[in-house]
Amino acid sequence: MDLAVIYDSKSGNTAKAAEWIAEGMKSVEGVCARTFCIAEDPDTDFIKGAKGVVMGCPTYAGLMTPAMRDFLMGAGKLGLAGKLGGAFATQQYTHGGAELVIQSILVNEIVQGMLCFSGGGSCGRPIIHLGPVGVNDNVESFNGLENYREYFTVYGERFALKAKELFDR
Repeated sequence: MDLAVIYDSKSGNTAKAAEWIAEGMKSVEGVCARTFCIAEDPDTDFIKGAKGVVMGCPTYAGLMTPAMRDFLMGAGKLGLAGKLGGAFATQQYTHGGAELVIQSILVNEIVQGMLCFSGGGSCGRPIIHLGPVGVNDNVESFNGLENYREYFTVYGERFALKAKELFDR
């Protein structure tokens, strides 16, 4: 089963988080997961064939990046309806607005006709209500994206397990 992680990244932090999600997805037997940066011409054929797509970006003044918003506005050509969808975000500050970014991405996925996954508290710890968030150490020296790696990999694994439950029958 193919799964895709699509992201925008400005400093490399969101790209790293996307790789961690894909790593978690690949830990599930029978899953092929690939990451795609929206600035690098994503493989639309792979995305169209994927059963699930997770999208993410850094926060930009508490919102998704303009590039991610533009990508989502043109995402109709990817045939996302009926796919499992998810979202993640990175931020520079502990209270940088990543939850708002995740909510915005999920709303866009719902509008596209996707089935959205978060896992919430039903999957146990670590609890990831809407999607994983990571805080880099660009501004807050006590933080660091590596501190959040488990959230991204666990989310990827849970997402893949749900995709298999829904589509691998």
